[in-house]
Amino acid sequence: MAILLAGCDDNQPPKALTPEMASFSNEFDFDPVRGPVKKLTETLLNEDGKVERRFHATLSQEGCFNTMDMHDVSRNTDSSLLLDANYYVNAITQEKLIRLQGKCQLESIPAAGVTYQTNDNDFVTGVSSKDLHITYRYAANGFPLGRVTRRGDQTLEIRNIPVKDTRKLLDYQTQTWVNGKQVSQTVQTCDYDRHDNPTTCEIESNSVTAQPETQTRYTVKYEIEYY
Repeated sequence: MAILLAGCDDNQPPKALTPEMASFSNEFDFDPVRGPVKKLTETLLNEDGKVERRFHATLSQEGCFNTMDMHDVSRNTDSSLLLDANYYVNAITQEKLIRLQGKCQLESIPAAGVTYQTNDNDFVTGVSSKDLHITYRYAANGFPLGRVTRRGDQTLEIRNIPVKDTRKLLDYQTQTWVNGKQVSQTVQTCDYDRHDNPTTCEIESNSVTAQPETQTRYTVKYEIEYY
């Protein structure tokens, strides 16, 4: 009976991404994962094996992000956010930074004049401020299909093109377009755990405008703890 049940589990479709997971991955620049995630650490390594960026988060059983720590070596930035009632606050200074709506979705950044738009399924579909407008698209399973950023007369478009196998959520190609002209393309392929989440991904990035065309490789490592 156990073997039969295990076989039935294997035939179940993979879980969709939650609105919070998909939306936050867009806004805080990390790869979305699915299932009952308790802790997530994503580390981007360059070709020399050195850390370029690290994202760490803890989540509640309901899927809300309780804490987020972001470290970007190239930009020399560090930030830590802590969920406190209906705000994300600076974990060190306790300054209120991001206002939330509903259970734990993004609403606004009051100090910056930024507001978020959500659809009927609670996915963040847009970000607006005085001189900036971003729109997001999602697949039926919640996978972020990309975004269009407009600032003045400049337009930046990111197109994510996933493979057909929906269990390989993070095997996808990304195209970057600036003012209607493609400037780069990346291809990501991953190994997965039993929750259909990545353990390691390899990224190959190509600049299509450089002559000769340049290529850069990265490795992404994931540590995921589940409920």
